[in-house]
Amino acid sequence: MQSKLNRRKFLKNGFAATLGLTAFPAILPASVFPGNKRIMPNDKINLGFIGVGGMGTGHLRSFLGFDQVRVVAVCDVQKENRDNAKNITDDHYGDNDCSAYNDFRDLLARGDIDAVVQSVPDHWHALIGVEAARRGKAMYFEKPLALTVQESQILRKTINKYNICFQHGTQQRSDPGFRFVTEMVRNGRIGNLNRIVVGSASFTPTPMPPAEPVPDGIDYDMWLGPAPLAPYNELRCTRNFTLIDDYSLGCISGAWGIHHVDIAQWALDADNSGPVEVEGTGSIPDGLYDTFHTFEVEHKYENGVKLLHIDHITARRKIPQFDVRSSMGILFEGSEGWLYIARGFMDAHPKSLMNNVIRPNEIKLPFSNDHRLNFLDAVRTGSDTISQIGPAVKSEIVCQQAYIAMKLGRKLYWDNAKEMFINDEDANKMLSRPMRSPWHL
Repeated sequence: MQSKLNRRKFLKNGFAATLGLTAFPAILPASVFPGNKRIMPNDKINLGFIGVGGMGTGHLRSFLGFDQVRVVAVCDVQKENRDNAKNITDDHYGDNDCSAYNDFRDLLARGDIDAVVQSVPDHWHALIGVEAARRGKAMYFEKPLALTVQESQILRKTINKYNICFQHGTQQRSDPGFRFVTEMVRNGRIGNLNRIVVGSASFTPTPMPPAEPVPDGIDYDMWLGPAPLAPYNELRCTRNFTLIDDYSLGCISGAWGIHHVDIAQWALDADNSGPVEVEGTGSIPDGLYDTFHTFEVEHKYENGVKLLHIDHITARRKIPQFDVRSSMGILFEGSEGWLYIARGFMDAHPKSLMNNVIRPNEIKLPFSNDHRLNFLDAVRTGSDTISQIGPAVKSEIVCQQAYIAMKLGRKLYWDNAKEMFINDEDANKMLSRPMRSPWHL
């Protein structure tokens, strides 16, 4: 068995060593900040929350349930959200001590904060993550990792440089059902693995709404941040930002796909690798939501296994196993059977597979039944998290491959060592996006 140190070095690969890193507005040199510190057993872990809308508030309520945590600050560009989060926190502790910020940099500047929970729109992920790492903060980091491959690489480089405890929000790695199916596949229970099918989300197209005045209490320029200028409307700033191309890749990634792609990578033992070919088609509707609405993308790995990433509406129509209530699932097809897993649902052929037991001498994956607790344990002890930065980048790349292949409408070939497309200048240009001034990495 590898030592913990070697495993961590393996997962925290550094393919982006040649990438430069510069500060964005009002950020101090990294040399003034301490590295990530170990929490003593009797100390509270001081948490800050960046982004406290629906997802962030859900995390806030959950983390408040841990006695080892003290929430000391919240941040959101919408006053209603941050006031609500402060009230929830103060009510829980019976005081008025929780600070509320509009600008994440003010929260990260506090030396008493050990870790942050990030739940902001995708186009902000890399900027906030890089600054948090340079400030020495451990991170529970909502998926997806970033908006582009380049942003993901820079984030990985910075996290590794400062040895930051990092937990990606792909919480299915802490789900007993997904771990069981993944171990079954790894141990050959369905024979030779031939194909994995991921059923992702879809959405209802929405006409472009008219521009509206920016309401009081929303710092809309800060909400846009590095994204292009766009007229305000309420729908743009809801959770459905994930369906708008300026902020997200949509259902292929942050709106659902990254969760199942991450499990596919886990089952393939590909935490340090990924597909070498990709091609696919999809449709983008007119209106506000301009990411792929329906899609079929096929990735091929070096070992010949294929990964079909498909929206669940199409999957239900074409693949019998997806014609169930829990149609946003993963199908593993092997030479001797198949396994289907979704949240709260499992099926198999033969059915006896679901009663199987992984024996002590077989492949066993790292154990976690609580993604947040796994993160807190790692902050306190220095142990590995279940969803580290290295595998997070590789899963993100799979989603990025799919999006770029559909945008270009042709088959693409990928170099896993260089993390770039092979002999395709147009595809490689799409590995990054410009940021609106003055924001940059």
